[in-house]
Amino acid sequence: MTKLTNDQIRQNVRGRYQQIAVQQVEPSYSEGSTHTNNTISCCDTPTDFNTISAQLGYSNDELSAVPEGANLGPGCGNPQAIADMQLGEVVLDLGSGGGFDCFLASRQVGDTGHVLGVDMTPEMVSRARNNAIKGEFTNTEFRLGEIEYLPVADNTVNVIISNCVINLSPDKQQVFREAYRVLQPGGRLAISDIVTTAELPPEIKNDMNLLYSGCISGASSIDLLSAMLEQSGFSDISIEPKDESLSFIKDWVPGSNIENYIVSAIIKATKK
Repeated sequence: MTKLTNDQIRQNVRGRYQQIAVQQVEPSYSEGSTHTNNTISCCDTPTDFNTISAQLGYSNDELSAVPEGANLGPGCGNPQAIADMQLGEVVLDLGSGGGFDCFLASRQVGDTGHVLGVDMTPEMVSRARNNAIKGEFTNTEFRLGEIEYLPVADNTVNVIISNCVINLSPDKQQVFREAYRVLQPGGRLAISDIVTTAELPPEIKNDMNLLYSGCISGASSIDLLSAMLEQSGFSDISIEPKDESLSFIKDWVPGSNIENYIVSAIIKATKK
């Protein structure tokens, strides 16, 4: 297989999320579906968003607190539960999609706080902005941009959250450098993402169309992620695999035994 360029990977991911953003009705991957192998991954669009999101740790209160159409995919965890957001803080969500996690964060930081969402897909940004208007979320803002080159000023953010998005980047080191740049001293990274527990077999690693935009082929090992975070300047680095995530990961690519290779993890780090 010819090695894809970083830009080709980004275009593939952007195209996938462009399709998700413009969908007006939740798709069903039952009989007659055109989706390859009926795969439902962490970055995909399952039939019942709320049921799967509840499995990831979102409460009924959280799921009912956002505008309809904000929850466009289940991710692989709940960054709200690990970020310890405080009133008045500035929060940045990497890969904000329809605004789901941003709207939940806005409740935690209150009117004196501010939430920024960055997404690489114009259609997603438009959808999130419309959702903010519908839900009357006045302390949220959505900007178009790539997480490798954040449209955010230096030293302006208290906490960065993300839900199963950084693994999609072909240049994770650059993502962490940018995260470090925009965080204030003492600011923190609190994300949910996928990590590898064993080397992916070639048939999975090279299946770009099916799996890269589905949060699998782009996953990195814990050791590699730790090294990248440290090289970017972060301290207090913690990457905690969540073994309970294997119960839903096994359904992402039925029959592939993907749960033998990846796991969801809580990733935390602090800017010195």
